[in-house]
Amino acid sequence: MKIIIRPAAIDDVEAIFDVRTSVTENHLSREEMRQMGITESVVGAMIQHTPCAWVATDGASIVGFSMILPDEGCLFAAFVLPAYQSRGIGRALVTTAEAELFKHHVTLWLETAKNSRAEMFYTRLGWGNKKEIDKRDIRLEKSQNNAR
Repeated sequence: MKIIIRPAAIDDVEAIFDVRTSVTENHLSREEMRQMGITESVVGAMIQHTPCAWVATDGASIVGFSMILPDEGCLFAAFVLPAYQSRGIGRALVTTAEAELFKHHVTLWLETAKNSRAEMFYTRLGWGNKKEIDKRDIRLEKSQNNAR
């Protein structure tokens, strides 16, 4: 297995959605994402407009991705196919996304489910300053001062 992280291209959008809908924790169907305004055309337009997404590939297959909202300083998404989890792919995708965000922001943020594997993952990567959003979700931050 040789995993390569590269910028996402418009042709990767379908595979990005396949990865996103494959996860069990924080699962969303394509319909649920559409209801939130996250559609293939929206993601495709974002990818064409600015460097905002990266994919992890194993050969010709996309096995994970990360995505940012560059203007907001937000790590918007980081997901890896279940069969590829716990191999450092998520860490590599998040590190790549953070590097791009830190070019323009001193402090980054993300939202995730509290008491989740994702919360533990981000905490291990130096994200902190936890704030409760509601009963289900939290906001984490990472600043250049504490970036690892």
